[in-house]
Amino acid sequence: MSSLSLAVRDSHTMLRRNLLHARRYPSLTLNLLLTPIMLLLLFVYIFGDVMSAGIGGADRSDYVAYLVPGILMMTIGGTVIGTAVSVSTDMNEGIIARFRTLAIHRGSILIGHVAGSLLQCIASVVLVGGVAVAIGFRSTDATAVEWLAAFGLLALFSLGLTWIAVGMGMASPNAEAAANSAQPLILLPLISSAFIPADTMPGWFQPIAEYQPFTPAIETLRGLLLGTEIGNNGWIAIGWCVGLTALGYRWSTASFNRDPK
Repeated sequence: MSSLSLAVRDSHTMLRRNLLHARRYPSLTLNLLLTPIMLLLLFVYIFGDVMSAGIGGADRSDYVAYLVPGILMMTIGGTVIGTAVSVSTDMNEGIIARFRTLAIHRGSILIGHVAGSLLQCIASVVLVGGVAVAIGFRSTDATAVEWLAAFGLLALFSLGLTWIAVGMGMASPNAEAAANSAQPLILLPLISSAFIPADTMPGWFQPIAEYQPFTPAIETLRGLLLGTEIGNNGWIAIGWCVGLTALGYRWSTASFNRDPK
């Protein structure tokens, strides 16, 4: 069997293992999903009219359209926290050490975690998107190409955050520390343009909202789905995705290949 065939076979096995593990212990994923769904419902039904007026909208439906792209990005950030916890658990319970002794492709262990996380991110985005549609979100002007580009952006963003989460999981001494270290992945959207435009924030705070990965990704997603101006946000978002992927990959593989203590 060739090296490529071995890698594909073992990666598929590791992916299946991680998906079965997620299915048997769904509580973590469900808990992480509750945050974006509850924020979506809270801001739409409690603050929707006020927030709509604040962004110049006519009614609550305008704020639903504005809010949903940010919530979808927040969903990705929340979902990958589970990946950090899962990787840390494997590292500290000895299963990775056991895998090192087996005749399997070494890279398949990480690939299994990453591929499993991507599938969970996609499933989470679809679920939250379904809730958004149920409460009134519509994207009638987006073409098939724009929908495809939006899906590609969500997948690429998921990949970048997943590799960062894998690195966090490997660097953490236990699952609790992994969950804590990954919290910025769900907190950063709260200080982005997810809920209000960045230019309406206090002047000293605007750079924090603008110069982070979530804001350009959210603005690009809004442009694709709602027809708003994208400007340079598209290229900036792609740059963030590529940069996060490269950084997370180097961090994860270096930690994994380091000789165990």
